Amino acid sequence: MIDFTINKEVLEKAIERAKENNIIIPTFAQMRDPRLISEKIKQRLKNIGLWDVNSYNLFRITWKNEPVPKGGLYGDVNYFELPSELTGVKARIVALVGKWFPTGSHKVGATFGCLVPRLVTGQFDPTTQKAVWPSTGNYCRGGAYDAQLLGCESIAILPEGMSRERFEWLSKVAGEVIGTPGSESNVKEIFDKCNELKSTHDNVVIFNQFDEMGNRLWHYVVTGPAMEEVLQKIMGEKDRLAGTILTSGSSGTLGSGEYLKSKYPNSKLAVSEALQCPTLLYNGFGAHRIEGIGDKHVPWIHNVKNTDMVMAIDDNDAMNLIRLFNEPEGKDFLRKQGVSSSVVNNLSLLGISSIANVLSAIKFAKYYELTDKDVVMTVFTDSMELYDSRLKELQEQKGKYSEQQAAVDFEKHLMGVKTDFIQELSYYDKKRIHNLKYYTWIEQQGKELDELNEQWYNDEEYWGNAFEIADKIDQLIIEFNKKTGLLG
Repeated sequence: MIDFTINKEVLEKAIERAKENNIIIPTFAQMRDPRLISEKIKQRLKNIGLWDVNSYNLFRITWKNEPVPKGGLYGDVNYFELPSELTGVKARIVALVGKWFPTGSHKVGATFGCLVPRLVTGQFDPTTQKAVWPSTGNYCRGGAYDAQLLGCESIAILPEGMSRERFEWLSKVAGEVIGTPGSESNVKEIFDKCNELKSTHDNVVIFNQFDEMGNRLWHYVVTGPAMEEVLQKIMGEKDRLAGTILTSGSSGTLGSGEYLKSKYPNSKLAVSEALQCPTLLYNGFGAHRIEGIGDKHVPWIHNVKNTDMVMAIDDNDAMNLIRLFNEPEGKDFLRKQGVSSSVVNNLSLLGISSIANVLSAIKFAKYYELTDKDVVMTVFTDSMELYDSRLKELQEQKGKYSEQQAAVDFEKHLMGVKTDFIQELSYYDKKRIHNLKYYTWIEQQGKELDELNEQWYNDEEYWGNAFEIADKIDQLIIEFNKKTGLLG
């Protein structure tokens, strides 16, 4: 899980680097509840942009940022509820909004959860080592950003087929950007590049989101409670949480669904993936266009035993809906269908994988015949701000968007969502998926078979105690900050 071994010599170097660069590290508790952040830091943030490469923006790694591009402080959790006029189902579909994190995605939180524990234990030397961030997009952006804020050099690795916006932004923040062959589903190629770097460099540390427990930890103790706050705010006495529905990706965000299951034991956790690459559902393979979710393997940090359902989403649905939600003709059509202007004007909060999450929630609601007393929770990982080039590509390929095409997309790709490609998981269905980890992680990446079996047969102990672990890290962060002398 998380290694708490202290390397005093390296830790002193990290503290000195932080002192030189005026770096104060937030705790998990502060990310969960920004009211714990000092007034001194809040005053500094009033003059800092949300995406600025400034170490104080570490204190904007929270779901509670004021939704403004510069100078904002904190408020309630940022969330968005989609109305029945848009979803076609009675259930209330509610999503946390990732746009209002630095970099425009919550992945800065996941990368924080991976890097900081090693920094405050002295297991990572920011003066000599480089942090390597293998990713299908947002994770390496978050990693490069956090590393820059924490005074560390970084190498970003992502498939060369990812959106142009990702590469352009990374070229300004990461020390080095490496494109690997393929697109979203070509994860092994990323792993191969990591192994190559390890064999040829003695100063790189790989922060692989697919096996870093800090990724899951951050979502369990920060994203999960944020979801709980929203539910407490919007649910009445007779309402119930039916389930949390998320695309697989690195599986880190699934930690939030596990947290909600601990608080709402009758709720379910459903995981979706692209139909064009149905690894969990059919042990399948292929390529797809839902950017940000990696496939052809089961992430090491996916607690499969706590997953209730898997499903597949056709990426053609997601890609057609980005036009419906963002083209002027699509927005006008949605208004004519009774969708309020306030909702239509906020649909740009959904990036491609966010739309996939919504489609998954709709599918889930239809499968279980949910009512208006049911709430389905999900996440908007990022916004369309990161996919303008994809919209332009579709315009070039398919021509100008029309009201007629909007009507087709609305009926076929939104209202027409079916309950196909779904599997409720029995004990042995879950074990089948869990066993797939063997081929990637034991045979290819050199992990221990005993640990794989621990995940399954000793699951409560292996996956438990997240808050105790986070509290222990927080104590190390507090000690680290004191030693820099910057708290004043």
